[in-house]
Amino acid sequence: MPETLADGAARLPASDYGNPDPEWLGIDWRKHLHRVALPGAEVNYAEIGEGPPILLVHGIGGCWRNWLENLPHLARSHRVIAIDLPGFGHSPMPSWQIDMPAYGRLIHDFCEKLGIGRLAALVGHSMGGLISTEAVLEQPSRFERLVLAAAAGLTFARRQSVRAHSGLYLFEATVRPLARPFATWLARPRGRQLAFGALVRAPNRLRPELLWETIEPSLRAPGFAPAIRAIAAYNGQGRTAQITVPTLIVWGRGDQIVPVTDARRYHDELPSAQMDIFERTGHMLQFERPARFNALLDDFLA
Repeated sequence: MPETLADGAARLPASDYGNPDPEWLGIDWRKHLHRVALPGAEVNYAEIGEGPPILLVHGIGGCWRNWLENLPHLARSHRVIAIDLPGFGHSPMPSWQIDMPAYGRLIHDFCEKLGIGRLAALVGHSMGGLISTEAVLEQPSRFERLVLAAAAGLTFARRQSVRAHSGLYLFEATVRPLARPFATWLARPRGRQLAFGALVRAPNRLRPELLWETIEPSLRAPGFAPAIRAIAAYNGQGRTAQITVPTLIVWGRGDQIVPVTDARRYHDELPSAQMDIFERTGHMLQFERPARFNALLDDFLA
């Protein structure tokens, strides 16, 4: 029988779930933050490491800090860049209307501005995965590999009523529970479970600093509502079959935001895809099981 926490969540192995001694806490990230002007948008981003470039794209309500558990590790062998999409994090709203193809074009504008002709990998989480597929469809030659982590896109494309319900659920599950004073949620195990239980499998096994750094930006992101509407209006069903770039699909089996059945749909549609499912893991798999996620990317990139 698994040991259980006071809030009823199953206790997961300490060696695998979360990170009790994160490397990112010892880094002065101010030295790695930059800002660049693009057509109709300004983009804040973090950059660390040297080598073949990797670009990390966060999901809805997120920011570059969603990748704190991954940036230091990947930077040992790569130039790693994590962006704040316009309307999220510290990137202001763009002058153009937010939609998924526009965000996909932004990826190319960003790479051109930084002089990156070809990426070793484009890694997208949740909405960032959907955006990444748009970028690859537009210009596949720019990308050696694609990683889709709990990627949105397929569930939302079934029919309008389902898309609207999914968007509303995403809002209810992530932002609204955090609207009260944030310190209250972080200070109490039960509060952390209520606030983050829809996003991660075991909030109380994650450091409060990580929850704060990765989730707090969603409380003030002006792009959240427009992005929800853009995802609800998106219908890319069948287009992913055109992607021939080698692709890694990685998912948490306990994902309550984008169901694991979507991982299988992506795997069936993409001709050059491999898939890995993390047991007892929620939507934020890149920092729920960072050691496994980082090792998986190492193998894929190698």
